[in-house]
Amino acid sequence: MSEEEVEKVQKTEEEKIRKAFEERDWSEIKSADSWAIFKVMAEFVEGFEKLAKIGPCVSVFGSARTPRDHHYYKVAEEISAKLVRHGYGVITGGGPGIMEAGNKGAHSENGKSVGLNILLPFEQFNNIYIDQDKLITFDYFFVRKVMFVKYAQGFVVLPGGFGTMDELFEALTLIQTKKIGRFPIVLVGKEYWSGLVDWLKTTMLEQEANINEEDLDLFSVVDNATDAVKVIDEFYSKYLLSPNF
Repeated sequence: MSEEEVEKVQKTEEEKIRKAFEERDWSEIKSADSWAIFKVMAEFVEGFEKLAKIGPCVSVFGSARTPRDHHYYKVAEEISAKLVRHGYGVITGGGPGIMEAGNKGAHSENGKSVGLNILLPFEQFNNIYIDQDKLITFDYFFVRKVMFVKYAQGFVVLPGGFGTMDELFEALTLIQTKKIGRFPIVLVGKEYWSGLVDWLKTTMLEQEANINEEDLDLFSVVDNATDAVKVIDEFYSKYLLSPNF
């Protein structure tokens, strides 16, 4: 970001903090919260209407900062192209980096290319490989996360930052607590994910017993596009399902 953009973001943050401590009367609270409720409802309605028609899809996650010449960008593009050839559409966060690679791979095979964009003060803008009738822009992260989970038959997670981790652990939590049915979660990049996986095993499981051993079976770790798609295909073959149902 430029110096001017940084100052703008800092000013906005300061205003939010000050506003949180301001006293408001009931009329102000009711008015502001009512409009927020309507805006949340509108985002849910738009998401449900557009995504209910897309058919079987896989959500592809990863960093918005990954450059186009990076290894993982190319892997994400290859994974998405293979997914389309195997009968799936692709859902991404709609932005640059790994998200762009995911949409590009789907677009290259004339598959369904969905982008769930988010309004941010930096980084995020929708990429050009999204089907225009399948581009939705959200203001609320939690509404967007519902769409990722509700309309995906699998998650492919490439290296990313806080947002990628947020989506990953949201899905793991929902499956672990039986709030949603199980679907395949594939982590791509053994070197990148090895430290986290080791920590889950040695600290979270063995040292603190904060998860059960079978919870580690909720995800797979692979290194290439072929193995990533194979995990998803094999998962659904157990139930004699084809993605073209």
